[in-house]
Amino acid sequence: METPNYYEFLQISPHAEPDTIHRVYRFLAARFHPDNPESGDADKFFLLRQAYEVLSNPARRAKYDAVCEKDALQPDPLSDSIDFMDNIEGELNRRLAVLALLYIRRRTSPGHPEVSLAEVELRMGFPRDYLEFTTWYLQKKDYITRADNSAFTLTAEGVDFVETQRANIPMLHKLLTSGPVASATNPAASHASTHPRKPIVVPPAMAHPAERRTDQADWRSDPVERRSS
Repeated sequence: METPNYYEFLQISPHAEPDTIHRVYRFLAARFHPDNPESGDADKFFLLRQAYEVLSNPARRAKYDAVCEKDALQPDPLSDSIDFMDNIEGELNRRLAVLALLYIRRRTSPGHPEVSLAEVELRMGFPRDYLEFTTWYLQKKDYITRADNSAFTLTAEGVDFVETQRANIPMLHKLLTSGPVASATNPAASHASTHPRKPIVVPPAMAHPAERRTDQADWRSDPVERRSS
């Protein structure tokens, strides 16, 4: 029997604090309660109660997290389907892969947005020795930061780039929507939810109006953004 994805259902991070879990539970309980004539849903209310009973109990939550981690499938490395070796094209793909990986981690785990060098190497399936130029460039562009322990974090500049350019760069869009990066950066999200996902707590990120007007000519002027399908 497939383990329900309680985090996905509640739309919270696997690292969410107890207060957050309680607050989201109360909000959704009012929405899904069968007595609510507008949005009541007995099935969702039952799943909500199950999720809260597990996640609000430290011992049961730890056991649940362990089961999720054990059941999570390790995705194939990106290098199996993306060319990271072909001179300029390969280098551009490396930059986009790093940005996508860090962006998804930033969105799914805002309290713990760091991704270690070892994880970047593992997810990309690419030796860290060949990622030095990639990460150096992204740091110089202020898209990412690198801590003393070699963990990488996406900056606000990096978020703006990903969100304003994903529609212009096919490879970036692919990495964010259909590639193995998303499930790799959030193990709990690899379990399919038993209910369709609907926006509940966090509204979609909004780019600055000036950034939304960025056109094709603008992003092609920057090497990290110059990308062919």
